[in-house]
Amino acid sequence: MECEHCLRFVTSKEAKVEVLPWGPHEWLSRSDLTGAEQIQVVRVTMPPGKSHAFHRHPCMEEVLYYVSGRAEQWVGREKRVMSAGEVAFVPRDEVHGTYNVFDEPVVFLAILSPAKFDGTALVDVSQDEPWRSIRAPAH
Repeated sequence: MECEHCLRFVTSKEAKVEVLPWGPHEWLSRSDLTGAEQIQVVRVTMPPGKSHAFHRHPCMEEVLYYVSGRAEQWVGREKRVMSAGEVAFVPRDEVHGTYNVFDEPVVFLAILSPAKFDGTALVDVSQDEPWRSIRAPAH
């Protein structure tokens, strides 16, 4: 079924902005914006010292593409410092977290699939072991 009010081209003005504790999210594609069923795209700007602590997406895979800045990225128990032009892949239901431990904002695209699903989008596990003890929270 065609989405009568959905966009095919999304400008910065039309992006849906959601302000979350770890930084503003500019939704560039999701089912209520573009009618997409299989893919969502959000641009995240994470200020210095902020983090999206350990969590998982039970129903989605995720690709994180770094546009600018740097971040400490965890996928499972593996940690890497990610920079512009680099990608992290997060399998469905894998615990992961993004920590900006640097002095400048980091900007990345989170590409999640599918866009439509049954179930919970995000489960915070940052206070569960072993994740709570793996790293100290960013200040």
